[in-house]
Amino acid sequence: MKLVHVETGQHLYGGAQQVAYLLEGLTARGIDNLLVCPPGAAIGAHFAGSAVKVVELRCGGDADLGFVPRLARVLREQQPDLVHLHSRRGADVLGGVAAKIAGIPALLSRRVDNAENPWWARRKYRLYARIICISEGIAAVLRGEGVDAGRIRVVRSAVQAAPWRRPESREAFCAEFNVDRDALIIGVVAQLIERKGHRVLFEALRGLQTTHKLALVIFGQGALRAALESEAASLPLPVRFAGFRADLPRWLGCLDLLVHPALMEGLGVSLLQASAASVAIIASRAGGMPEAIRDGLNGLLVAPGDSAALGLAIGRLASDAGLRHELGAAGARLIDAEFSTAAMIEGNLAVYRELTP
Repeated sequence: MKLVHVETGQHLYGGAQQVAYLLEGLTARGIDNLLVCPPGAAIGAHFAGSAVKVVELRCGGDADLGFVPRLARVLREQQPDLVHLHSRRGADVLGGVAAKIAGIPALLSRRVDNAENPWWARRKYRLYARIICISEGIAAVLRGEGVDAGRIRVVRSAVQAAPWRRPESREAFCAEFNVDRDALIIGVVAQLIERKGHRVLFEALRGLQTTHKLALVIFGQGALRAALESEAASLPLPVRFAGFRADLPRWLGCLDLLVHPALMEGLGVSLLQASAASVAIIASRAGGMPEAIRDGLNGLLVAPGDSAALGLAIGRLASDAGLRHELGAAGARLIDAEFSTAAMIEGNLAVYRELTP
């Protein structure tokens, strides 16, 4: 089997990290993989010199119509059995059109749960022989928009658990991020964009009644950083903005609690990472998050945007170290049972086999 994969993200996290896991697993199983990515993309550098052939192709986003003939040319030259489109930006519609021109069946990975115009969705998704959703929540959105259910498959995102189970000491964490040793450490791991719900968390913390000393460490980068830093200055606890950390596996397991107040989310890779690290979690009951966080098993769920409920959940876990430990331990077991990279790779491979002789 020969596959072409298209990933237009510049950074090796989120969806691009899932693509890296997939390509590594497929290669180990004897699949011939070619990766198309933009010049300078981190995923291209990751596979440089490996068995995965990398073709750098400029992609300027959804308006870059020239991406269609550029990708179609690569597909004609390579003649793969399938092309797997992994990104939304510039790769979904334009990539689907390029595959159609080249006569190669296309698959699309759908990683977000935002709604689309049903008229547009029904036409757009006809470009793909299969749509691989990373959660049942995303699949439900597509079915609700009238997308052909026979083309939809669900293959959940995965996490390599081992790196998340070797955290640094708490002392090292507190020194690295300037946090008091005796504080209960709350973490957020998400892009600094509106839909991740940082402001909901801030509102919850403003109204939180607790005798515990708290500290908040926010991992991630994004357009809202300056605004969020300004708003965080008035919170009744120290807040550290840690930015994007390539060494996050060293630190995540040091948290007492991860909060993910996203208003919408396809699944939430940071939730899987925190569970792998045995960290208790509070998340929103939206999108695919209830598939990663089972309420009362490995975390607590609250309604998206409900700062009062979020505050109550934080207060509950801040006051109950035993419950935090139980939730964290159950999360690690859940990752091993349902979110392994092997399961994700085999799930994608099963979809490929549906479309190849």
